[in-house]
Amino acid sequence: MKAALQSYHARMQRVLDHIDQHLDDDLDLDALSSVAAYSKYHFHRQFTATFGLSVHRYVQLARMKRASHRLAHMDAQSVTDIAMDAGYDAPDAFARAFRQRFGQSPSSFRKSPDWAPWLAAFGPLDNARSKLMQITYEPDDVTIRDVPPTPVAIMEHRGDRAGLPDTIQRFIAWRKAAGLSPQTSPTFNVFRSERIPANPADYSMDLCVGTDQPIDAHDGQMKAGIIPGGRCAVLRVAHNTNNLEPAALYLYRDWLPASGEEARDFPIYCQRHFSVFPNVPVPDVVCELFLPLK
Repeated sequence: MKAALQSYHARMQRVLDHIDQHLDDDLDLDALSSVAAYSKYHFHRQFTATFGLSVHRYVQLARMKRASHRLAHMDAQSVTDIAMDAGYDAPDAFARAFRQRFGQSPSSFRKSPDWAPWLAAFGPLDNARSKLMQITYEPDDVTIRDVPPTPVAIMEHRGDRAGLPDTIQRFIAWRKAAGLSPQTSPTFNVFRSERIPANPADYSMDLCVGTDQPIDAHDGQMKAGIIPGGRCAVLRVAHNTNNLEPAALYLYRDWLPASGEEARDFPIYCQRHFSVFPNVPVPDVVCELFLPLK
């Protein structure tokens, strides 16, 4: 039974990988059922039962996710070209679909993305992708690495997580104005509290972008700081990177006591690695979670 389930998951993973790598192709049921090696009739129902959304809906969301990332990070590409790449025959049809899903026009999103509805819109896609991905961790998943110190610009979020999307939006706007793109300047989050503290007002996180350029003392939003170097336990997370708490709990609760190591006096933090166009068809985020060690 276990072997049969693993084979089934492998076939479905092949389909997801094929969609990621062929978003510009005709991804109809005939093509995808062939990749899965299932009949078209059964594949449609099995895909929906496994992932909670239809093949057509999944492909739509994957193309729209790529389009939204291109709007946010590729200023040189026109809205018309992005619309065509997303499978729309005309920019106005793309604009209507985009506004319906995100509450912003494509041009407005390009200037100032509102990430809260964006995250909500892609919840079904993220949930689908996570169903076949690793959700437990083993000691071999953790490596110990010597990392160099990294100078950063820091935007602090203090207080209820409900305000975090606004902080993220201001952070993105600041780094875009400073010319510090995610592809060239590393992105870090330093977690200074639990993800959901007993008192919501106690939530605390630093949003950081790697840079050694001076920060204006009168900036009002950012301050200069440093991600310290040294030995760290590193755990790679490629699924549901919006919630790193399970990975952090594994490092603290399971890996650290069994390793014989001792944590250093600096909070756990992550580095977010963003897909680089055009080499990766579907833009995504992979996180490395760092637990500083003595």
